[in-house]
Amino acid sequence: MEAHIITITHTSSPNIVKFESNQFLTEHQNFEFNNIDEASNSQLARELFYLPFVKKVYISGNFIALEKYNIVEWSEIEADVAEQIQDFLNTGKKAVDNDVATKKVAITVYAESTPNPNAMKFVANKKLVDTIFEFKNIDDAKISPLATELFHFPFVKEIFIDENYVSINKYDLAEWNDIANELREVIRNFIADGKMIVDTTVEKPKKEVAPEINLNIEDLDDISTEIVNVLNEYIKPAVASDGGNIMFQSYNKETQEVSVILQGACSGCPSSTMTLKSGIEATLKEMIPGKISSVIAING
Repeated sequence: MEAHIITITHTSSPNIVKFESNQFLTEHQNFEFNNIDEASNSQLARELFYLPFVKKVYISGNFIALEKYNIVEWSEIEADVAEQIQDFLNTGKKAVDNDVATKKVAITVYAESTPNPNAMKFVANKKLVDTIFEFKNIDDAKISPLATELFHFPFVKEIFIDENYVSINKYDLAEWNDIANELREVIRNFIADGKMIVDTTVEKPKKEVAPEINLNIEDLDDISTEIVNVLNEYIKPAVASDGGNIMFQSYNKETQEVSVILQGACSGCPSSTMTLKSGIEATLKEMIPGKISSVIAING
């Protein structure tokens, strides 16, 4: 049997490194393990989690990608990790136990309506992602196998993925009564099969990087900081429950206008203006008296 040779490949993320083999490790499946308990079908992943710096393990195709904590630099450890992976594979052991992997996890997904009649929220009983992803079309969704599959339905317009749910915006050509169950089953089966929701080893297109991700709270003025805190504590949870997200963009000291970005089910929602005027704007005016004149919404 041909020996495995492991090559180290750096990614766009400083915390993630790929260890590529000259042979395939899985049969058209992707696996993501967030901790040692999730790695019951992979002895290799379990052994890697014993390394104190390993945060996540991804196994897909011909590579193993590791995300690390910030306690060490890859330059100090990557050679030893590559050797450990190579030695494991060359004992003849499998990267993933296919007999265990093919057994579907008990996954449930339920559909939940939102204030936006063209958006529906599909909630899973399992964590899907660590951060928010929004895809406007199939070209944007190259990093997400799930979103790519969903975009093959002609009625799917936009996709928003948060921690434990997928929010789908549809075109008017279809009614939810006709398509909701089919979409729910596609999402449920995708998750149950252990497929990768989003490949976080791939650099996100610039348009996918939410402005707030790059927001440094320390660089904001006092009022902007207050606004961000109010949005996060009082408004975001309610918006998330409706399948969307709201992010601070800017504050104009002269006009006292607050600009926010709407994502997911909230983006383009007919009730967005009313919600902003009666809810978000009122909350900001109450919590930060005399400093807010109005709120401007920008669809993400």
